Amino acid sequence: MLITIPELLSKAEVEQIRTHLESANWQAGSQTAGSIARKVKKNQQLDDSKEPAISLGHHIVRALSQHPTFISAALPDKIYPPKFNRYSENETYGAHVDAALMQVPETNQTLRTDLSATIFLAEPDEYEGGELSIETQYGAQTVKLAAGDMVLYPSTSLHQVTPVTKGVRVASFFWIQSLVSDIQQRETLFNLDQTVQQLTVELGQTHSEVVNLSGIYHNLLRQWAKPS
Repeated sequence: MLITIPELLSKAEVEQIRTHLESANWQAGSQTAGSIARKVKKNQQLDDSKEPAISLGHHIVRALSQHPTFISAALPDKIYPPKFNRYSENETYGAHVDAALMQVPETNQTLRTDLSATIFLAEPDEYEGGELSIETQYGAQTVKLAAGDMVLYPSTSLHQVTPVTKGVRVASFFWIQSLVSDIQQRETLFNLDQTVQQLTVELGQTHSEVVNLSGIYHNLLRQWAKPS
């Protein structure tokens, strides 16, 4: 399931983040890639153990914690500290699948990558190419969103960033370990929760059907969730 979340960050927030990133010390993205990914990864990345990546990452996590669609779709248990990358002309990241397990920096925790996320920090007209292409059960879907928008997709998906041919693509990316690891169960819960929210608006939260469906949602969540 591929989900886009518009305006996770406001235009003012994006502008502030971009200001910090413009003066940041970028390094070759291949330094952080595994042996296989290193062969297809050609971009630039911030050192996420230093400023401004740390503070900017904390800001993004706070925004995520307050966004109901993200909470409903991801059911987050752990969030890997957001990273930041940029693609200049002729830079790309070829087809790859994200690592299944990652060590969370500065902790003894291991995170299982259930979901991958990209927050676009450059407007689509600032660069050409640079689409995020994600293989789904319906074929490849290309994503190029407005600055501040986010896309959320299963980490099991083969995906790539197509070559940038003009301008600069800037983004933040990270991974989520969900309380519900099964993709189909998580999709069922998301669709059910969205239905409950819509019926709540139409019928009111005390309507019997809303109460019944809400109960079904929480009972399924109780059955399927596996907190770490």
